Amino acid sequence: MTARRVIVWRHGRTSWNATGRYQGQADIPLDDLGLQQASAAAQVIKELKPVAIYSSDLSRAAQTSQALADLTGLEINYDRRLREISVGSWEGLTHDEAAQVDPGLVAAVDAGEDVRRSLTGETSGEVARRAAAAFVDIIHAIDDDATVVITMHGTAGRVGIGQFLGLDWDRLGSLRNCAWVVLERHPRGHWFIGAYNAHAEFVVPDDDRVA
Repeated sequence: MTARRVIVWRHGRTSWNATGRYQGQADIPLDDLGLQQASAAAQVIKELKPVAIYSSDLSRAAQTSQALADLTGLEINYDRRLREISVGSWEGLTHDEAAQVDPGLVAAVDAGEDVRRSLTGETSGEVARRAAAAFVDIIHAIDDDATVVITMHGTAGRVGIGQFLGLDWDRLGSLRNCAWVVLERHPRGHWFIGAYNAHAEFVVPDDDRVA
């Protein structure tokens, strides 16, 4: 068995996204806007007729998945390998606050080096390998020519896609909140990106706009 299409879906906005704080594996739920984003995106994704939903077990991904599960009746399958990159002691800090704590590591991350996010966090390479391994297992658990949705996180999703496709993940753009990537399997067997940062047409209410 091998899926035909994989939708890698980033979770909706959280209050820490809105204030520019490192989340990592801190279990931060969606804010009100994030819930609206998830609902709007789920209306679009359901039209792709997924047969299964897999999700990170962190609440922001689980809540995003639930919006689709409510529309499709599908069960959510949780996989810890889909969690966001661990940022260790940077959880809850802004970029500038983390730079005061670990200036060398923050500068290295900003320069694109594959270093740990804080002394107790993960590297992008570690996350890429665990996420890509989860992709492979999920794809082979799905019926031929079917579509599966994988709900996860920005960094883990981007580097996991790069690792899975054999691409330099630094050349892939950041995933926006509640946007998704469509991975398609070619009839000859190789995988390619069919859409990147696809999103629902969603107007942010005036009082929820962010700079």
